[in-house]
Amino acid sequence: MGAAMRRIQAGNALSAFGLGFTVPYLYVYVAQVRDLGASTAGAVLAVFAMAALVALPFTGRVIDRRGPLPVVVGGAALAAVGAVGMGVAATVPAAVFSAALLGAGTAVMQPALATMIVWCSDPSTRTRAFATQFFLQNLGLGLGGLIGGQLVDVNRPGSFTLLFGIEAAMFLVLAAVAGTVKLPRTSSASSSVLPEEAAGAGGGGLRALLGHRAMVQLCVLGFVLFFACYGQFESGLAAYGTEAAGIDPSTLGIALAANTAVIVVAQFVVLRLVERRRRSRVIASVGLIWAVAWIIAGYAGLGHGSQTMATAAFISTYALFGLGESMLSPTVAPLVADLAPGEMVGQYNAAFALVKQLALAVGPAVGGPMGAALHGPYIVTFVLFSLGVSVLALRLGRRLTPVQDQPSLAHQRSRVVAVHKPETVAASS
Repeated sequence: MGAAMRRIQAGNALSAFGLGFTVPYLYVYVAQVRDLGASTAGAVLAVFAMAALVALPFTGRVIDRRGPLPVVVGGAALAAVGAVGMGVAATVPAAVFSAALLGAGTAVMQPALATMIVWCSDPSTRTRAFATQFFLQNLGLGLGGLIGGQLVDVNRPGSFTLLFGIEAAMFLVLAAVAGTVKLPRTSSASSSVLPEEAAGAGGGGLRALLGHRAMVQLCVLGFVLFFACYGQFESGLAAYGTEAAGIDPSTLGIALAANTAVIVVAQFVVLRLVERRRRSRVIASVGLIWAVAWIIAGYAGLGHGSQTMATAAFISTYALFGLGESMLSPTVAPLVADLAPGEMVGQYNAAFALVKQLALAVGPAVGGPMGAALHGPYIVTFVLFSLGVSVLALRLGRRLTPVQDQPSLAHQRSRVVAVHKPETVAASS
């Protein structure tokens, strides 16, 4: 990595470390430590998610007009203010307002950091850059959660104030580190667009993005991916494990740790296996792996094995999800960048981040009640969703250029990665 990329990755890891300190304990902090009640804690979590949904539609255009750096610095500062406010919040309005600032700040940083990675990489290095980002994010979240768990004490509100203070400091460190990054004058993605394609993709905006069939299909695929995995981790799957499988709540932490451990251990081993294969087939393989994971979860809750076997099966489910995640990190995010015209990288990244947030909002609302009460239908539903990932991925592969689907071909056939034309452009040419 170059100096700019190293600083981007370091700042990203530190911000994830700060988030890991507080996110697992946000509900307990609001409901029990500040004694604001379970309904207020639920409202705080909902506002945290909704703030992201409100902010993201405007983020992409700002990134493309002003550059990603001001958005990263502004988002980090906003998130730091929200973290400090949350640490001292003693009333419902203060907690809700702080959650809104924290949610909006962390949300807008995601596409801005992704755009910075695109600007500081080229098609030959982008896959590894996004895999490194995902690895460092998970390592930071895991370490933050582990250390934060040793510091918190529900009988001492000051211990939580300390955690939120550390989180705010990490966001400010991210802003300071990002501020030292010397970005190229223009996005490196623009150099991969052939002149006639750059002219045809002009105009930008939501209409151009929606006219790009491959990007629309990728967004649909992304929604199903996040809905069937991340949207179930701490809601439906946790409820299913405790209700149907009789898993001890403490085992949920072990399962999440197994998920993170698989990602950290397997990420770069998996990267060597997938970076020279077709992206669409890699994503389709993830769907099959997750279908197996859901079947194993079904055995944990609906089988007739011992409690030890059920616990082992449940932990294995989370581990298999981690394996799939490590395959997606060097595949999906670089594909978003390769599909984007040079002047719309921020809008494409923001659109995909918005799809992710929608899935994370809808996933718990659907999966939570099903996982708690409709055990058999819950497993069948998400086995089908996982198989749907495979189908959608293979269909997407038909709309990608050979180099978009398998970037390693660029070294053999061309110096550039051709950006897919929106469907309307292709028709007119």
